Amino acid sequence: MATIHNLGFPRIGKKRELKFALERYWAGKITQSALIEHGKTIRAENWAMQAEAGIELIPVGDFAWYDHVLSISMLVGAIPSRHRDNETLSLDTHFRVGRGQAPTGSACAASEMTKWFNTNYHYIVPELTKDQVFQLSWFELFEQVKEAQQLGYTAKPVLLGPVTYLFLSKCIGEEFDKLALLERLLPVYRQVLSSLAELGVEWVQVDEPILALELSDDYRQALKISFNALANNGVKLLLASYFDSVFAYFEDIASYPVEGVHFDCISSKQDIHELDALLSDQQVLSLGIINGRNVWRSNLEEIVEQIEAVATKRREYLWLAPSCSLLHTPVDLEQEDRLDYELKTWLAFSKQKCTELAMLKNGLATGDRAAIAAYSAPVKARLNSNRVNDRAVQARVATLAASDGTRCATFSQRIKKQSKSLPLPLLPTTTIGSFPQTQTIRDARRDFKAGVMSAQDYHNKLALEIRNTIKEQEALGLDVLVHGEAERNDMVEYFGELLRGFAFTEFGWVQSYGSRCVKPPIIWGDVSRSKPMTLEWTQYAQSLTTKRVKGMLTGPVTILCWSFIRDDIDKPTLANQIALALRDEVVDLQNAGIQIIQIDEPAFREGMPLKASQWQTYLNWAAYAFRVSACGVNDETQIHTHMCYSDFNNIIEAIADMDADVITIETSRSNMALLDAFERFEYPNDIGPGVYDIHSPNVPEITWIKELIHKAAKKIPVQRLWVNPDCGLKTRDWKETREALANMVEAAKELRAEFK
Repeated sequence: MATIHNLGFPRIGKKRELKFALERYWAGKITQSALIEHGKTIRAENWAMQAEAGIELIPVGDFAWYDHVLSISMLVGAIPSRHRDNETLSLDTHFRVGRGQAPTGSACAASEMTKWFNTNYHYIVPELTKDQVFQLSWFELFEQVKEAQQLGYTAKPVLLGPVTYLFLSKCIGEEFDKLALLERLLPVYRQVLSSLAELGVEWVQVDEPILALELSDDYRQALKISFNALANNGVKLLLASYFDSVFAYFEDIASYPVEGVHFDCISSKQDIHELDALLSDQQVLSLGIINGRNVWRSNLEEIVEQIEAVATKRREYLWLAPSCSLLHTPVDLEQEDRLDYELKTWLAFSKQKCTELAMLKNGLATGDRAAIAAYSAPVKARLNSNRVNDRAVQARVATLAASDGTRCATFSQRIKKQSKSLPLPLLPTTTIGSFPQTQTIRDARRDFKAGVMSAQDYHNKLALEIRNTIKEQEALGLDVLVHGEAERNDMVEYFGELLRGFAFTEFGWVQSYGSRCVKPPIIWGDVSRSKPMTLEWTQYAQSLTTKRVKGMLTGPVTILCWSFIRDDIDKPTLANQIALALRDEVVDLQNAGIQIIQIDEPAFREGMPLKASQWQTYLNWAAYAFRVSACGVNDETQIHTHMCYSDFNNIIEAIADMDADVITIETSRSNMALLDAFERFEYPNDIGPGVYDIHSPNVPEITWIKELIHKAAKKIPVQRLWVNPDCGLKTRDWKETREALANMVEAAKELRAEFK
């Protein structure tokens, strides 16, 4: 009989309990011991939910205080010296690495943060030196295994594999071959496995998601070396990879001395019989047949047909699981009391996905398919629902042509016109869009949605907040202002609430990084705009000042990537639907006198396929969708875009192909290293390299900002540089914001005098 297991579970809690506990601890409102107890409670609830749903092997080690990659850095002692108070690592070390500050220790620069493969989760990039020393330094994994065992669960510890860990890290100091460190890292991993064996652990899940990439021969060899070294350390190894096909490495995988292999059967649609043939009869074949990255209910009837023969053959050597960790999906659909009834029957969150596995196991074991047929019926109904399809939207997308994604003039022609109509100084200063969301605004939004506050009172509070935000920016001396986005709860959710084809949950949160959680909308139908979405507040803000105010929109690719999207149409079609809706908004803003419009695309890089051979196809349709959203305007209207935490080296040509007049990007955490891409490629348009990290509460010094701009000016003519923070300021408080922006403006003024 098949065994059902899970690769990982959301760590935030059903109602974001971890987020609130962390933030209270950072603010000094609870003690560290209280925070630790909150963590224990969340873990116990997570394990109970999975066990009650039928999961037999419970993942342990998927919980993290800030990030699971950072947890491995702690485990193996790879923590930069600036984040250490002494040689002993502590819980606060996590927070100094992740956010640059903790209740104890000195403030310092946080480690770089970037996207976890092609997801919207951010991991903390390990910093390794050529003479890096690894040693077992953090023992929380073992404590959590004991916790699970004491509660009666069969624990399956989860470890990020050593080769993926090295792949994801960055070299500090001189460049070197990171794989040269594998020989030093493997003994610590063996020590971990032996310690787990002493605790009575039978299976350990070793995640090597780099198998989803197109690997060089040295990384392929490193994986072989690694698994040979990790074998025979007292536990059975389950190799897990996910996010894309590993077909190219079937021969390698078959040679690894592991007791089991997990395959993602959702993202790659693997031939299950081929996977069965790849492994011996005495190896566990784990099939990831429930989508771990989306929220749609599974068609269990279809899955049973796919796996029945292999299940009959393999019996206990077949395991069933989600395709990847459920970190990327909300916790529990049962909490959603306000969702449309029919829509709710189309969905499954993390807890429900575990239940789906139990239903599959029961159906395979008993042969009774009635429950599976009943469960799958809404899935089939959704595909044919009249609510989903809008013929007018489909016709508009079908008539799109190349000209719909082309500005009338080239950038060199446009910028001359824009310079006349937008008289700005050298190194113009601006922000990315959002300003601190005060508790007053959060409370007002909550009360308005709950029906406690009237629409007029809510409108008045927003107007006051926007007026104050404009005054603050004028006092600071910023050159291009924003309205501050007080009316927006989230940069994607806000637009989704105003577009047709979107639905929203009350508790559908997923972790983005640290304590930051997002609640992605669910795109269930064809997308269109019914009325202007940003016009009223942008016009109001512009009426308060003689300076230019930017219109602020979220781009089509980011809305796509940061939503739970339909699985019945392709991504380019959906992106174009969103782009056309945004295009209507952009034209309305321009016609209302808004001459600078920013269309943010922070997810542009993360939407790329993992395999380089597939990049260009994606980049072509993604850049086109952006241009469709932006190209309805005249030459004098200046289009900005923003990207954060992206490696631009491989996609700089595609970014240029987006043809935004100004692009702002994250560069401060990497100390302007991301601008290396501009050494080999002459980027034609204006650029604003972020000069300070908004994800850290530390206030940047003027000298630091000036140094970063000097670095940027060596690669990009100063006449084409803007000065701005890395990202929006929504999560910061006003005191930090004023101090940081005052330093930024002063640095720009000093640099203008210097560059005259």
